[in-house]
Order: sequence, then structure tokens, then C-alpha cells
Amino acid sequence: MKLRLALVAATCLILPLSAVSGGEGKGGKLLGSGIASYYGSEFAGRRTASGERYRAAALTAAHRSAPFGSRIRVRHLASGREVVVRINDRGPWTKGRIIDLSYAAAKAIGLTRSGTARVSLTLLD
Repeated sequence: MKLRLALVAATCLILPLSAVSGGEGKGGKLLGSGIASYYGSEFAGRRTASGERYRAAALTAAHRSAPFGSRIRVRHLASGREVVVRINDRGPWTKGRIIDLSYAAAKAIGLTRSGTARVSLTLLD
């Protein structure tokens, strides 16, 4: 019984949320879950893949495939805190990460101290 429960728990941690819930979240399409990180201050003022300059105070993020300008709700799974970001860059390019947040977005969900956190992503538009 304990082994079966452990296997079920491990499966829930591995599968993206979209696979568990059918792909739809409250008010949007679930993109999955994984590890988020945030841009360091050395990127301030640099051009993003969309052509705009990175601003640490803006609620923006980098995602590998979400369309530029789309809005994604990022939910910190440990704390439940959420932030809505606009995609304006491509990445993250570090293996195992699913989104790179601006400093302001990371601060809004309490990610700046640890640097990374497990999050779920919901595409809003």
C-alpha cells in the first residue's frame, strides 16, 4: 500500500498539470509545471527576442514557445502566490527550466531569495 501511494505521488510530481487535469485551468490553458528562474540585473537594458528592452520592473518573462505578447499566469506551487506576465523573450536556455521571469515578477511570487522555484503556467490569451 505504501509503495502504491509513493508511486502515485511520484507520478503526480512528474506529469505536467495539463496531463493531470485535461489541459484547462481557471480562465486559461495549462501549459504545465516546472522550474522557474529570473533574469539577473546584468540583463537590464538589453534587447529581448521581441526587440524591446528588458526592464527589471516590468512584469515580463521568457518562454520557449508562447507567442510574444501573450499573458501567462505563473503560480508558485509552494506558496500559492501568482503573477501574470507578458511574454517578450525566448528562453530559458538552462536545461530543466520552463520560464525566466523579470525581477519584478519573481519578487511578486517570492522567488528572488531562492532564485528558482517550482511553478505552474496557465496561458491566458
